[in-house]
Order: sequence, then structure tokens, then C-alpha cells
Amino acid sequence: MKDNVLIVSGDDAGRRLDNFLAGRLKRMRLARVHRMIRRGEVRVNRGRKSSGHRLRAGDEVRLPPFLQRRPPPPVASRARWIERHVLHEDESLLVLDKPAGLAVHAGGSVSLGAVELLRAARPREGFLQLAHRLDRGTSGCLLLAKRPRVLHALHKAFRENEVRKNYVALLAGRLKGGERRVDLPLDRSRSTGSERRVRVGSGQPAQTRFMPRQMWREATLVRAVPVTGRTHQIRVHAAAIGHPVLGDDRYGPTRSGPDRSLGLRRLFLHASGLELRHPLTSRTLRLHAPLPDELRGVLERLGPPEFGASARKT
Repeated sequence: MKDNVLIVSGDDAGRRLDNFLAGRLKRMRLARVHRMIRRGEVRVNRGRKSSGHRLRAGDEVRLPPFLQRRPPPPVASRARWIERHVLHEDESLLVLDKPAGLAVHAGGSVSLGAVELLRAARPREGFLQLAHRLDRGTSGCLLLAKRPRVLHALHKAFRENEVRKNYVALLAGRLKGGERRVDLPLDRSRSTGSERRVRVGSGQPAQTRFMPRQMWREATLVRAVPVTGRTHQIRVHAAAIGHPVLGDDRYGPTRSGPDRSLGLRRLFLHASGLELRHPLTSRTLRLHAPLPDELRGVLERLGPPEFGASARKT
């Protein structure tokens, strides 16, 4: 959030205004959200809207002033560490190798995210907005725009599936039969406390491709390609086929399994690559974030692949 304005990402396009706000203002009751909208305390692109208004990517949702009471942003000297994680930058956009455990933005009980750290480290940067999102527990490629027109172009590219996203994931068990295509629609469940859940249902269409790379008796390393970009899509689809992502305490086993014996203390899901057409130059950008050391350590503890080992690198 900047100056009390939320920019609607491509992931949130099509959501109702009340549901969008409920997801961002997790400590606020839904009745209070409806009351703010009804009284005109919330504006979309400077105009009043109803609770059921469907948002579009790039919309500006302005919140009332009393919601501005947030902890002050960190001083630049304490935020500059995030600069070490910049993978690519030009005059239009920036790609960050987001560490696991860092939220992409502040909201709810989270007072500081990747975008706030970057803004603090770059106080003279006039515009810096998220083009998409990653789960807090997921590491890897995170794309940000440095110009409004670039943000709108990137939102359009994500919405029309023109951005190719690659993930590396370690799934529980042996994923037999080669590449698995999962085509299961997803529904958002209402949050329990501060936890948002997604389940297989009859809602938004969602497709994911899982391609096994290396296989052990208790786990399979896969390349995961989300054809669509729904919230928690890879995690929910993996769990739906009986092979949850290891380290997933929301959709997978929480107290048993190889993730504990392997010393895995985070979600084994890494956004390893992005491929897109540059919104200004039209040249193809291919960006890669190497697998973090803590995830490589898990693979080393698994030892040599036992079934269908691939010589290709992750």
C-alpha cells in the first residue's frame, strides 16, 4: 500500500470489492468493510462503488485515512539488504529474487513486505508497484513495475497468460506416469482468522503442469508450470492429486512425512523463472533465480535419485 492506495493486481482482477478488501484487511469484520463501502469511505479510481463491484487489474482502491496508522517504514540503511536480491533491472521494471518468509506487501498482520523494503531502500524512486504476487513462503522471481504504463502492460500480459512462469517444487511421494496435467477449478474460502484458503470447487478455471525431474521413494522433484495464475494454485493442485508440496503446513501434512526428517523448515516451492516480452522494447526477457541453498541442502540429504533420475539441472 502506498499513500493509502491499493493497486489491484492481475491475480485479483474480477474479484468483488468487498472480498478484495476483506482479504487485505484481515482483522476487520466483513460487516465493517460493507459499511465503509456503503458510506463512500472507499473509492475505486476516485469514484464510489458497490460492494459487488468487480475490480480490474490496475484499479486504484483508496482507503479511508484512519487506516493509515501503520508502523513507520524502515530507514534506508536498514532496508538496503534487499538490493542484494535484485536479479534484473532497467528503466521500466525490476525483478527481485524474493526470499522465503518475506511477504510481497504489507497487509493484515504483516507490517512490512518486499515492496515496502525496496521503497525504503530507494526513497527517490517515484513509482514502484508489484506486477504480480508470490506466497509468503515461496521464494524466487518477483516482478515489479517502475512506471504506471509498464504496470498496466504487465497486468495485461499476466491476465492474458503471456508471461511464462516456471517453479521448482518437491512433492510428497512418487509422481508416476510422467508429466501430469491438472485441470481443476478453484474456489476461495473465507479466511479463518488471518488464514486464507483455496479449495478445488466450481469457481475459477485453473490449470497446472507437473513435470517430474528427479524421483525418490518418498519425494519427487518437479518443474511446475501454472498455465493460469490463481492464488495457491500449485499448492492446491499438488495436494488434490495426492502429492502435496513438502513443507506446506496449509494444504499438506503438518506433523509427519519426509519434510521433517529432511530438516525442511519452509515450503519447497521456488519461482525459478519468468519469460516475458518487455512491455516497452518488445524483446524477450528470460529471468532465472537459482535454487536457494536451504532447498539444495534438502536434495543433498535425499541422496542420488532412485527412480527416473534426470541429468538436467534445476
